[in-house]
Amino acid sequence: MELFDLTGKVAVITGSSRGIGLAIAERMAQHGAKVVISSRKADACEEATASINARYPGAAASIPASISSKEALQHLVDETRRVFGRIDIVVCNAASNVFYGPMSEISDEALRKTLDNNVVSNHWLIQMVAPEMKARQDGVAIIISSIEGLRGSAHIGAYSLSKAADIQLARNLAQELGPHNIRVNCIAPGLVRTDFAKPLWDNPEPEQQSRFVTQLGRVGEPDDIAGAAVFLAARSGSWVTGQTLVVDGGVMC
Repeated sequence: MELFDLTGKVAVITGSSRGIGLAIAERMAQHGAKVVISSRKADACEEATASINARYPGAAASIPASISSKEALQHLVDETRRVFGRIDIVVCNAASNVFYGPMSEISDEALRKTLDNNVVSNHWLIQMVAPEMKARQDGVAIIISSIEGLRGSAHIGAYSLSKAADIQLARNLAQELGPHNIRVNCIAPGLVRTDFAKPLWDNPEPEQQSRFVTQLGRVGEPDDIAGAAVFLAARSGSWVTGQTLVVDGGVMC
C-alpha cells in the first residue's frame, strides 16, 4: 500500500460534491489525504464533507467555489491553506457542457462559457497552486478530460474542443513545471454514470449509444476514475507526467 499512500497530503478537488469528483475525494481520503470538497452549491459541499468525515474523521473540509470566477478560485486556494496549511494535489474536475448540438449552431456566449469553465479555469487554478509546489519541489495536478477530447463529435463539439485543449494544457504545464518535480496529467474517462453525463448514457438513440460501446460491456462508474486519480497522485505515479490516461472500458482501443 506504500505506493498509494497519501498520508500528509492535501488535495483540492473541484466539482467534488457528487459524481467523479466525489469518488476521487472519497478514495483519496481513504488513502490518507486531507481533501477539500468544492462546487458551486454550499449545501451539497457540506453534505459530501459530512459523509466523508463520518468515515474518515477530520479528513474533509467544505469550501464552495464557482470555477467561472477567478476570485472564487483564489478564495478556494487561500481558504484551503488556512484550514489545512498547504496544497499538494489539485484535481481539476469541474466542467460545463452548456450546449448539445452541432458547432455550427452554438452561440458565441455558450462557446466562451464552455472554454472558460473547462480550460481557462483549470489554467487559473494550477497557476495559483504552482508557486508553493515549486517552493517544495513537489506537487501534482490532475485534469479530468474526456475521450471526447481524442475524437470528433457532431453533437458535443464545443465540449470535445475544450477537453482536447485540456490534454494540451497538461502537456504544456508538464514541460514547464517538470523541472520543479510537479507532475501534470490528464484522465480521459469514457461514458460514466453521473448526473452530468446522463443525457448521453440515458439517450435511447442508437447512434449515440454506439459511440460508447465498451469492450467490457458496461458504462463506467465514478469509482472507476477514482482509482486512476489515486495512482497519479501518489508515489505510484511518480514518473508519470504530461500523459493522458484513458479510462473508458475499451471504447478507444
